[in-house]
Amino acid sequence: MYMDLPGLRTWIVFYLISFVVLLWAAFLSAQGVMLWVSLFLVIIIVGLNFYTVYQQIKMHDSRGELQRKLTEGFERGSKEEEQK
Repeated sequence: MYMDLPGLRTWIVFYLISFVVLLWAAFLSAQGVMLWVSLFLVIIIVGLNFYTVYQQIKMHDSRGELQRKLTEGFERGSKEEEQK
């Protein structure tokens, strides 16, 4: 349920950059210039964030499944050794 520590720096930089882009989009829309650019930036950032979080959730699930398979294999091996 948590991010790996080495990946934490990457996540911090990613969300800081996202926050700066969203602030810039808000500034552009508040000025009333390039509204389509600010809307496009918001759509891109929100979509990229959703996609990135979805990929992390998928990776976490696949790690859990791999861990489950390895644990089952280890338990089978230890049971076979006990029977011998």
